[in-house]
Amino acid sequence: MDVTNESVIHGAEPLGSSRLSRVLLAVCRVVVGLLWIQNLAWKHPPDFGNKSVPSRDLYAWTLNGTEHEVFAPWAWLVDHVIIPHFAVFAWGAFAVEACLGAFLLVGLATRFWALVGLAQTTAITFSVLNTPNEWFWAYFLMYVAHLALLATAAGRAYGVDAALRPLWRQRRGRFSRLLLVAS
Repeated sequence: MDVTNESVIHGAEPLGSSRLSRVLLAVCRVVVGLLWIQNLAWKHPPDFGNKSVPSRDLYAWTLNGTEHEVFAPWAWLVDHVIIPHFAVFAWGAFAVEACLGAFLLVGLATRFWALVGLAQTTAITFSVLNTPNEWFWAYFLMYVAHLALLATAAGRAYGVDAALRPLWRQRRGRFSRLLLVAS
C-alpha cells in the first residue's frame, strides 16, 4: 500500500486502502467486464445481422444512429462510412468489446481499458440514445462505471495489474512505463 506524505499530512487514507474497498473495486471491475462479455451475445458474426430481416442484431442497432439521430456528425459517419463498410466496423466493435471484457475481468491495463470503455460507450450512446424505449440512464451508468474504474485504477485491487506493477517499476523500458500508466 502506497501512502503519500500528503495523505499522512491531511489525515486521508488512500482510496481502496481497506480490504473491503479493494474487494468492492474488484467486484465493480469484474461486473463491468462481464457486462461487455455479455454484450457480445447479441452480436452474431459473421454478418452481425446485416442479412436477416427483421433484425435486433448489431446491424439494426447501428442503423438507429441515423434513424434516431443523437448527434448529427455521428449520424453522418454511420450513414456514409460505417454502414458502407459495416463488416469491418462490426468485427472491430466485436473485438473491442471482447477485449474490454477480458482485460477488465482479469484487471490488466485497467485504466487504459476504462478509457476504451468510455469511448465505446460514447459510440453506443450516439447510436441508440434516442431509440424508442431505450433507457437512457443505462448509458450514463456505463460512463460512471468506467470513470470509477479509471479513477481508482481498479486493476490494482485483486487484478493482474496489482501482481505485475512491481515488475514494471523495476524495469526501465518504455513499454514498462507505458504499462504502469495503463494500469
